[in-house]
Amino acid sequence: MELEVRHLRVVCAIAEAGSLTRAAAALSMTQPGLSTQLRRIESMLGGVLFDRRRAGATPTAFGELVLARAHAVLPGIDALLADTARAARHLASPDRIRVGSVGAPLIGHLVLAIRTLLPRAEVTSRCHYSPVTLLDDLAAGRLEAAVLGDHPEQVLPPRDGVVLTPVVTEPVFALLPATHPLAGQEAVSLTELAGHDWAMPRPDGDRTREYWSSVCALTGRRPSAPHEAEGRQLLELVRAGLAVSLCQATFAETPGVAVRPLAGNPLWYRHVLAWHRDGPLSCHGDALLRAVAAGYLDTSAASPVYTAWRHRHPTLAQPPPALPAPATP
Repeated sequence: MELEVRHLRVVCAIAEAGSLTRAAAALSMTQPGLSTQLRRIESMLGGVLFDRRRAGATPTAFGELVLARAHAVLPGIDALLADTARAARHLASPDRIRVGSVGAPLIGHLVLAIRTLLPRAEVTSRCHYSPVTLLDDLAAGRLEAAVLGDHPEQVLPPRDGVVLTPVVTEPVFALLPATHPLAGQEAVSLTELAGHDWAMPRPDGDRTREYWSSVCALTGRRPSAPHEAEGRQLLELVRAGLAVSLCQATFAETPGVAVRPLAGNPLWYRHVLAWHRDGPLSCHGDALLRAVAAGYLDTSAASPVYTAWRHRHPTLAQPPPALPAPATP
């Protein structure tokens, strides 16, 4: 692991805030995630950067050295990024479209919609576990559009020049080994689920783990999470019977795993479509939202468990009403 600009920003944010808790809030991170990242940065640099006490975090002599260099370097980097972002937006055209996505089922629908609207465009995509990182890329002109996600009371922070448009808010479901006793139930109690070993996303990506844990705490039980994983690795831990976890409602069951609704629908996830206000997709925002919302309904229909849930809750998890197609001249 090599030192990156974002690591210097983290160090400066902690020094400015005077505590890891306040810095984590400013950076839209969890406090445990920020602590883990700080330890990694200190390991890379070879020394302790802050004295961490109950009253806050104070730079050590070694930390003052790093901060002095960071304050000298970062303004030049910020100016470079601002200049290149302006140049990128100026050069951006319908012939070059870059999109990003978190782990959500809507990226394919977004790419197909762009290809339909701009058939001559070269469309590239990349995925990242952190929606805030993708949001920063949008604001800086490194992406033209993205599929993002957040949770209640943990909504994405606004960014200058970025349009954030909710697509749908859906329930979070339980992800279980197919042989698990709870898999035989139509819906799973979060209290019961919290009594088993969990696989959870790492805390420094986004605030998903914090959200899951905070809602579980309301049941009086904090889940034990001996496994930290995402994507395919998390799925394999569940399939092997080593852990339970949570997933998006549209997640399709595969051999060895079972998806079940949570009784009472205590957890929710919001899909958000974003694009740059000055980018080449800005005039196509309504059409993109229409296509992605329709794609979401198609994806939902492919999940029997989610389809059954939607039939029982017809007024919940509905995308915005379809906009009328533009008239053909």
